[in-house]
Amino acid sequence: MDITTLAEEIMKGRRISRQDDLDLFLTCDLKELCEGADRIRACFVGDKVDLCSIINGRSGRCPEDCKYCAQSVHNCTDCETYDFLPEDTIINACKLNEREGVDRFSIVTSGRALSGEEFQKALHVYETMHQTCKIDLCASMGFLTAEQLHRLHQAGVTSYHHNIETSRRYFPHICTTHTYDQKVETLRLVKAEGMCACSGGIIGMGEDWEDRLDMALSLAELGIDSIPLNALMPIPGTPLEHQQPLKEDDILRTIAFFRYINPRANIRLAAGRALLTNDGERAFRSGASASITGNMLTTTACATIRSDRDMLRRLGRR
Repeated sequence: MDITTLAEEIMKGRRISRQDDLDLFLTCDLKELCEGADRIRACFVGDKVDLCSIINGRSGRCPEDCKYCAQSVHNCTDCETYDFLPEDTIINACKLNEREGVDRFSIVTSGRALSGEEFQKALHVYETMHQTCKIDLCASMGFLTAEQLHRLHQAGVTSYHHNIETSRRYFPHICTTHTYDQKVETLRLVKAEGMCACSGGIIGMGEDWEDRLDMALSLAELGIDSIPLNALMPIPGTPLEHQQPLKEDDILRTIAFFRYINPRANIRLAAGRALLTNDGERAFRSGASASITGNMLTTTACATIRSDRDMLRRLGRR
């Protein structure tokens, strides 16, 4: 079967499984693959691009040993370190993003899990944002319990972000202080709570193509609603600092087959957009339907909200 026919079958209801011949995604013509992914995106998601923005609510001193991360205590970086931000700082950022037309705003915190007094502060700020803003609210706070997720949901949070990062096979090469199964269990709790589950990963960490395909399939099996795809931007002081950045065509091929495997999900551009033409124009024609925007990413600044909106208008997206 050729990739164009496969795209048509997916639009008619076929779904990719581990029993399928996945080599087709790696050997087919890139242009045809991306064109098919764009048609699948148009069929299932439409022209509305989902824009989210994040604020780094607590930075640094993370006890986990993720090899890509500037905030890990195991890595020697120039990461800024601070406790949970003042409520006014977060609320003002939320309102700014709402005024600029962003769909969703998230507080992201370093560490294994937000707990104690800082979790109470987070609940209060979410309650305040829910009462004073109309923007959707998301959280990314590590390995929370079912009770904590429920309390966030009650406070107005509708989406929870928790990346699986890579394939099950490759995960131990990236992190040893927690497991892939712990990631999966947290996502199952998110789904059980009835929240939008946001989970993706990072490509370009030394994994192979089969690992990327495996990650795409795992996310499909988990029923993930939003899939942020990050292309590694090597950070000095981390074990991956000398990793060679990915080529644009490799990023586009990954985005495209993620769309084939997860036809209804929002495939979200995240870190690494600097590696893409015009901050991702080709990616939005290759299956991407969403993006992190603004200048509040935890490591590398992304395109500004207004320039993103201008680009999307030129592409005929809403």
